[in-house]
Amino acid sequence: MEMNTRRRFVTAISGFTIVVITGTVGYMAIEGWSFIDSLYMTIITISTVGFEEVHALDTAGRAFNIFLIIGGTSVMLYTLTSVVQYLLEGQLVNIWGRRRMKDRISKLNNHVILCGYGLVGREVARVFESESTPFVVIEADAQVVALAAESNYMVIEGNATSDDILVEAGIHRARALVAALGTDADNVYVTLSAREMRPDLFVVARHSAAESESKLIHAGANRTMSPYRIGGRRLAMLTLRPVVVDFVDTAMRSRSGDLILENVKLSSDSPVAGRTIQDSQQYSRGVSILAVKKKDGILLANPSQETLLEVEDELVVIGTREQLRGLEGLA
Repeated sequence: MEMNTRRRFVTAISGFTIVVITGTVGYMAIEGWSFIDSLYMTIITISTVGFEEVHALDTAGRAFNIFLIIGGTSVMLYTLTSVVQYLLEGQLVNIWGRRRMKDRISKLNNHVILCGYGLVGREVARVFESESTPFVVIEADAQVVALAAESNYMVIEGNATSDDILVEAGIHRARALVAALGTDADNVYVTLSAREMRPDLFVVARHSAAESESKLIHAGANRTMSPYRIGGRRLAMLTLRPVVVDFVDTAMRSRSGDLILENVKLSSDSPVAGRTIQDSQQYSRGVSILAVKKKDGILLANPSQETLLEVEDELVVIGTREQLRGLEGLA
């Protein structure tokens, strides 16, 4: 509806401009009038204000005037109704809203860019919102953009495969990008573009076909995910180990529960770096370390107390909110 109204508005303004130019040139050519007299005569004719003729018209001029009255007044009426409709439907308000949205996005830093607001993208957005993670949505469908805006999400209407749109979304200031578009080809293209523009950006991409996973990895995705594969695994785990799934869901989703799962990365100035898990207990604030991912990519599940913690190691930990907050400060 918005696009049809906008197209009608543009068509009306274009038609009105053509009529004014045609009338002005016609009077100048037929009657030999000056530009100002011809323009003035054209405006008072198509607006039907009833003023006297600027100069007396000869036969050819009157014939042209009849043509201009019939055609010009029709175009004038169409233009007026289109302008009123454009204003009533809030187009100017929407333009102002988009400008405000652009200003808000330009102030984002260390945020996540979510490409696509389909079923998967909406769930991603809900998680980001619950985690208080700043993010901006890129979506090409105007109706879907309206849905994102209704949820008070920052959103850009456009194609995520466009470099200009990625720049508008603040890719040079972002911490990560999620490619959740409807087709694997689009997700591969977005991943390629993002990796070229930001070699250090963390990119997560979804895929439907199994063969697309390797393409996304070659394109530069740090992580890939198949909703169908994960959905199938979850159904199987709910069947075989429902209590385990309930526990993990509670720890992952709860922001106010007793236990929360989290991952933290050790920096060079962390007092925990360079110590074993046993020696770091005085700093861990009671948090339990469930796994350690070494900087070379090796994942140590249920690590021993003698495991050495090094800079850039990533820890999978579980604890209360207060415990995790203290540990993140140390990490």
